[in-house]
Amino acid sequence: MNYELVVDSREGSVWLALLKDGKLIELHEERGTTDYAVGDVYHGKVRKVVPSLNACFVDVGYEKDAFLHYLDLGPQFYSLNKFTQHTLQGKQNVADLLYFKTEEDIPKDGKITDVVSSSQHIMVQVAKEPISSKGPRLSAEVTLAGRYLVLVPFSNKVSISQKIKDHEERDRLRDIMKDIKPKNFGVIIRTVAKNKKIEQLDLDLKNLLDKWKKLHGNLVDSAPPRRILGEINKASSLLRDLLNADFTNIHVNDEALFEQIKSYVASIAPGREKILKQYNGRLEIFEKFGINKQIKALFGKKVPMPSGGYLIIEHTEAMHVVDVNSGNRKDAKGQESNALATNLEAAEELARVLQLRDMGGIIAVDFIDMHEKENNKALFEKMKGFMKSDRAKHNILPPSRFGVIEITRQRVRPETDIETSEQCPVCNGTGEISASILFADEIENNLAYLLKDKKVPNVTLYVHPYIESHFKRGIISKQKSWFIKYKKWVRVVGVSDYHFLQYSFVDKKGEEISL
Repeated sequence: MNYELVVDSREGSVWLALLKDGKLIELHEERGTTDYAVGDVYHGKVRKVVPSLNACFVDVGYEKDAFLHYLDLGPQFYSLNKFTQHTLQGKQNVADLLYFKTEEDIPKDGKITDVVSSSQHIMVQVAKEPISSKGPRLSAEVTLAGRYLVLVPFSNKVSISQKIKDHEERDRLRDIMKDIKPKNFGVIIRTVAKNKKIEQLDLDLKNLLDKWKKLHGNLVDSAPPRRILGEINKASSLLRDLLNADFTNIHVNDEALFEQIKSYVASIAPGREKILKQYNGRLEIFEKFGINKQIKALFGKKVPMPSGGYLIIEHTEAMHVVDVNSGNRKDAKGQESNALATNLEAAEELARVLQLRDMGGIIAVDFIDMHEKENNKALFEKMKGFMKSDRAKHNILPPSRFGVIEITRQRVRPETDIETSEQCPVCNGTGEISASILFADEIENNLAYLLKDKKVPNVTLYVHPYIESHFKRGIISKQKSWFIKYKKWVRVVGVSDYHFLQYSFVDKKGEEISL
């Protein structure tokens, strides 16, 4: 199992593609502004308390007020509120909590009106990014995530990831943290902390305490709404959560971003910087690694599978509906065997698509009907296994009597939506075209102009893959005939991101040649 991260820096945004054994499993876009990202901490002001919802609306600077429910206040809300008010009033001059007197926990079944009032200044953290017409969803249980630990202020509890099963290792980690953590700071020990040395855990803890000090410093004399602590960029966040021995390469096409990521990798995993590679190829980086092709295949309404089957994905405001089709797949062993094989393949592909497109809410999957209970049970277990690596919280119900599996998946940010349909490049949607049969002649005429008249020494032709195959087809292909005619070899490169009648000529420096 090999993981690769491909970072494509574009004008105004950065695209991140996470590959697992060459298959695209996550795709993220990071725009110039990263406000209201999950993990950001804000100094906000309560706009309105709504007793009927047991919640309140908070102004954090977004166009729609953010939502904060009583259950998201966190047990230590009184302590957090006291720390916030005292800091704003100048009574809490240090971030350290050694001499801070914590308050009692709020009741689990309490009322929002008992603890929050209108116009109150409050420290909150983004739990869900703005989605559709809704503002951000907030939590007042502020936590700071690191590589190995999660810092929980105003608590003294040490929690350990349930994925660490070894009892001796759990005891070792618990004893270490009890010795090194400061008073009134709790920690959650993450799965990647397993078998890590005390020096690594201590360094991570110190980095988190430095972030807490920065948060306190930004809170002093601040006026709401204001972001007082921002989450790290998406590339660093992915590496923080996923970087392990399975990570083989990180490809970056921007020098400044390359140095930034290299510095971050050196800080969290010294010695692993060698897996970073700066990409300077002529092709776009997503084209080089076959990512554009996978995006077009996986973000449309129809998602093909290798066997010939396919998924049809429909999206409504409340849920997603997925239909599984066997297509032209045939199995000599019979219908039941064919249905099981198609369903298992569809389950694996669906698990990848859910994570890749970050689909959330309710997902109803209509698998092909199977009559044997053992096959339905096998499908259910496999579906759970395929979803196990998904970091979003999810729940899967067994197949219903109609063969439908229902999945709920946590949605914390807007779904990644990429338009894969294209307007006809010839008619521009009018339905009328000129003689497109002359397209190849147009390319050859322009090529002759560059080679004979302008005397360009090295020319590379970028075209759609179908046109590429046309020029390379046959024993004496068009490409070879050009070499015979002009005594110069012309490279022909297929670019799946080009539309059918798009082409360009590039010189040896990778710069486009104007005609």
